[in-house]
Amino acid sequence: MTVIARMLGVPEADWQRFRDWSRVLVGALDPVSIQDGDKLSEYVAAERAIQVYLAEVVERRRREPGDDLISALIAVEERGDALSERELVVMLVLLLVAGHETTVNLIGNGVLALLRNPDQLALLRREPGLLTSAVEELLRWDSPVQLTARVVGEACELGGQALRPGELVMPLLGAANRDPAQFREPDRLDLTREPNPHFSFGRGIHFCLGAPLARLESRLAIGALVRRFPDLRSDGEPVRSETITLRGLRRLPLAV
Repeated sequence: MTVIARMLGVPEADWQRFRDWSRVLVGALDPVSIQDGDKLSEYVAAERAIQVYLAEVVERRRREPGDDLISALIAVEERGDALSERELVVMLVLLLVAGHETTVNLIGNGVLALLRNPDQLALLRREPGLLTSAVEELLRWDSPVQLTARVVGEACELGGQALRPGELVMPLLGAANRDPAQFREPDRLDLTREPNPHFSFGRGIHFCLGAPLARLESRLAIGALVRRFPDLRSDGEPVRSETITLRGLRRLPLAV
């Protein structure tokens, strides 16, 4: 949250509000919880609150541009290149929520995977140059985004199933990342795996906008933990978050 909020130019005093809104909004991505009427009301209220707030931030930046991403996006919108006012606010919501929730999950899932595979943790300690490929393998092994959704644009057949325009298709990214037709020994964590064509950031025009930032943050965080704490170990049972679409941890007790 600190990284993405500073990039966007959100005042530090408001970071906790964004954390709270974000925790509610990620639940709206789940195909199960979205059916709950009470939770749906929470999602709508959080979305409205964050959009109203960001619209006010955009208005302030129009009057007083700064050296931040919001000001840069406003400049694009005012040139008429791509973004309408509505699109700008929605993009900022996406950047704030997806810009930290998924990276938090990547770091947490990755550290847990290393602790549960001590041979690979030892390998990374011996060969820190493997950090880049290690992050890619941790992305594949326990993807922070497990599924996504697409709307069928034209009639087609997929896996023997006829699909009609307007139908919803939900690709399971976590399953694709364990496909034995694509990955040798897919259920084995291998920090040296190459090539590693995982789907954790999506593909094509929907490829994750924040992938370079997520990779950088994860290399820095995981690399620092491994380097600074040679006795890093679990200190209790981890607690998984209840969301399905975004897979992560609510709690990861560690001892150093």
